[in-house]
Amino acid sequence: MDAVSQLIADAEQRLGPKIVISDPRDIEPWVSDWRGRVHGTSRAMVMPSTLEEVVEIVRLAAEHRVPLVPQGGNTGMAAGATPPADGSAILLSMRRMNRIRSISAANRLAVAEAGVVLETLHEAAHQAGLRFPLTLGARGSCTIGGLTSTNAGGTQVLKFGTMRALVAGVEAVLPDGSIHDGLSGLKKDNRGYSLDQLLIGAEGTLGVVTAVALKLVPAIAGRAVAWVGLDSPAKALELLRFLEARTGSIEGFELVPQDSLELVLKHIPGTRPPLSATHAWHVLVEATTSEPEADVGAELERLLDEALQAGIIGDAVLASNEAQADAFWKIRDAISEAERAEGQTLAHDISVAVADMPAFITEAASKVEQAFPGVVASGFGHLGDGNIHFHVRAGSHAAPGWYESEGEKVTQMVDDLVTAAGGSISAEHGIGQLKRAEFARLAPPGRIHALRAIKQALDPLGIMNPGKLVP
Repeated sequence: MDAVSQLIADAEQRLGPKIVISDPRDIEPWVSDWRGRVHGTSRAMVMPSTLEEVVEIVRLAAEHRVPLVPQGGNTGMAAGATPPADGSAILLSMRRMNRIRSISAANRLAVAEAGVVLETLHEAAHQAGLRFPLTLGARGSCTIGGLTSTNAGGTQVLKFGTMRALVAGVEAVLPDGSIHDGLSGLKKDNRGYSLDQLLIGAEGTLGVVTAVALKLVPAIAGRAVAWVGLDSPAKALELLRFLEARTGSIEGFELVPQDSLELVLKHIPGTRPPLSATHAWHVLVEATTSEPEADVGAELERLLDEALQAGIIGDAVLASNEAQADAFWKIRDAISEAERAEGQTLAHDISVAVADMPAFITEAASKVEQAFPGVVASGFGHLGDGNIHFHVRAGSHAAPGWYESEGEKVTQMVDDLVTAAGGSISAEHGIGQLKRAEFARLAPPGRIHALRAIKQALDPLGIMNPGKLVP
């Protein structure tokens, strides 16, 4: 009996057949990445529901030298939760560990297990009169463990930071089966290296995140959402600085080029242009307040009028109700879906310094379009935190098969431009499998050496999510 078969047999004996899934039909939906670009194989999927069961699974994996691939909602964009194609690894699904253990209004903390869906946490925090201020398009299926393991971002990073800033502590099972318990939520803890921070963004390569203590903030008492038309990314950044100098209420600031808006209007039913006139660029602005007496809508309307008079923007409309505000956000959230409907797209999740981003967007797009005639390059997303989704798609005159023949060259050119600008080739989606080769090619040798040394020290058997992140 080979090692994988032995592990499956031992797991069934010690934990029961309900925890071990071996029917290929039940495993099949979970062995490909969300985009459908990477396909793996696994002979079994284990689904623990308690910390103790995770410990037993990890110990069995170490005993039999069988790799584990931790997986949450499988919504990642870099194939970080996809098993290898050779069937050598077992999927470790965390979806049954889905309890919210506690919510403390006094401490403004929630303790959620790894399999808790983000939207479920949002609802629980709301019932307690609080809010977990991180959201993204996959909130109905992504899980807390996956968000922590990839250091997810989203649309509120401008005000609240990434997942790393919102995690107060982590509980995890380390590769030797020992437990790291960091759920106390202490603001000060100077006992050496922070294992919590090491596990955040580690993509499951250093241990299995089982629960997370998360920071909560007061619930929103009022919000205002506006759609703004302007001439350039430079004007968009000028608007952001104008608003930030006059109010602390800006929570979302999303850049949308005209071509992306047109794709959404073309392919997404029920969408309509927010403004009557066409503008080269657009910004979706959201302002919020936790003060019931504050009129954040009136404040945002006044500031946008001042920006219009100052020549920073060309036009703006304030959502008149929640339905219209949601309609504005639907446009932003549907860009990737509209691009897929239009044709093949190369997606690059990149960041550069905020002040450098406007010039980077326009100059990099021009260089890519010149180097690869027929493609359309544009950037959209979180301008305020320097994270833009720089996408390159097949235009009407792109050569047939450009995606397969030129895709790697396009990506290398984009990554080279990002690196030359002092930026990162992965702003919020992780490295996973898809960016591992580029990471190895472009990262400073010292960074690669440190990652390998940490991985070797904590996981000497190499059983934690092999083939991901660490080159």
